[in-house]
Amino acid sequence: MTSAVESAEPTGSTQQQEPQFILYLDGPLHDEALRRLSLWVRHLLIPVYGRETTSTAPWCPRWWEHKEAVAQLYGLWMAWQELTAPGAGMTGPAVWHRDYLTHVMATLRDPAGPFAGCKPGAHRAKEAPHTDASDG
Repeated sequence: MTSAVESAEPTGSTQQQEPQFILYLDGPLHDEALRRLSLWVRHLLIPVYGRETTSTAPWCPRWWEHKEAVAQLYGLWMAWQELTAPGAGMTGPAVWHRDYLTHVMATLRDPAGPFAGCKPGAHRAKEAPHTDASDG
């Protein structure tokens, strides 16, 4: 299993850089960032913090197909990396729980959130609102 705290840098990178936010990535860099996020979600986040899926706390089995969920989870993962790293100090994990985990999970699992209509074993695609005046 890959470390849950590894950075989103491409393999073989010689320069130490902060990982870029996933919405700014495309192609192989995006694919690799999503792969690393998926490992963290599958091996740490859901087993520890997933809780039961209900109509009042939905979770999509294809969460990676929801851009909002990917953005929220990637931000949560980036904060996890920073606040649980060896130099983060003793209170880093508590700060992550208080300031990041609770809010992100409540937002994602809200009945009107990005997983609304998704059920165990069933993904429901959502259409984004139209934003161009010429569309209407």
